[in-house]
Amino acid sequence: MIKQVKKAIIPAAGLGTRFLPATKAMAKEMLPIVDKPTIQFIVEEAINSGIEDILIITGKAKRAIEDHFDANLELEMNLKEKGKDELLKLVHSTEGLNLHFMRQSSPKGLGHAVSLGKAFVGNEPFVVMLGDDLMTDEIPLTKQLINNYESTHASTIAVMKVPHEETSKYGIIDPDKLVSDGLYSVKNFVEKPIPEEAPSDLAIIGRYLLTPEIFDVLDNQKPGAGGEIQLTDAIDILNKTQRVFAHEFMGHRSDVGDKYGYLKTSIEYGLTHAEIKDNLKEYIIELGRELDK
Repeated sequence: MIKQVKKAIIPAAGLGTRFLPATKAMAKEMLPIVDKPTIQFIVEEAINSGIEDILIITGKAKRAIEDHFDANLELEMNLKEKGKDELLKLVHSTEGLNLHFMRQSSPKGLGHAVSLGKAFVGNEPFVVMLGDDLMTDEIPLTKQLINNYESTHASTIAVMKVPHEETSKYGIIDPDKLVSDGLYSVKNFVEKPIPEEAPSDLAIIGRYLLTPEIFDVLDNQKPGAGGEIQLTDAIDILNKTQRVFAHEFMGHRSDVGDKYGYLKTSIEYGLTHAEIKDNLKEYIIELGRELDK
């Protein structure tokens, strides 16, 4: 009987250097998109995809992540006494989840962070969800990967077409053939190739469904690009012994891993936020007029 995918690992141990000085003493994953930390979007996608147990890999200055998903009785009592029921509901929405936390003592790469979840995962398929990518679609991207697994019983990596000149920012796949709608078999996975050497424009975008055999590979993985243990390299090795597919995501991806992407995402989300969307729209229109003068 095929094992169900019920566990997720969310690596959140990065130093957040692209957002300094804000992230000197604050977790990058706690930077808000209007009023919601970026990591909460990831956790919500996991829950909406049927994930039941989540391991968050943290590092130094990341305690705020644990506190965010913990109860705050003083705050809740204050809101209740003042009749602020809607705010109380928002606070409760981050509690009661089956979350686990583990610290990565030093930043040794994404592959190393994932390897720390070996005991948590056990002998089950699982998903890895990166916090720099926020995905929007009718069916959550993580759920799309799970749906693929139910038919292929194999590891599946989410990919999306990127501009060719940007391939050096991503892990890139060398596709073999299209086996079904949006699902590719893969010859090789290449970590951050220069455009001249990139085998395609299909980039890995931060959602992975992996079989537990990946841990055997990671246990023996040597450092790759940047002197770190690269998950892409481990996936390429896994692909030599068992099938690894690539699922092309056709929804909307918001990259909050750099300043421009973060600000762009904040504006886009703000334009859907019931509390501020009308005022924000008016401000953007007025600002556009001022800039055109």
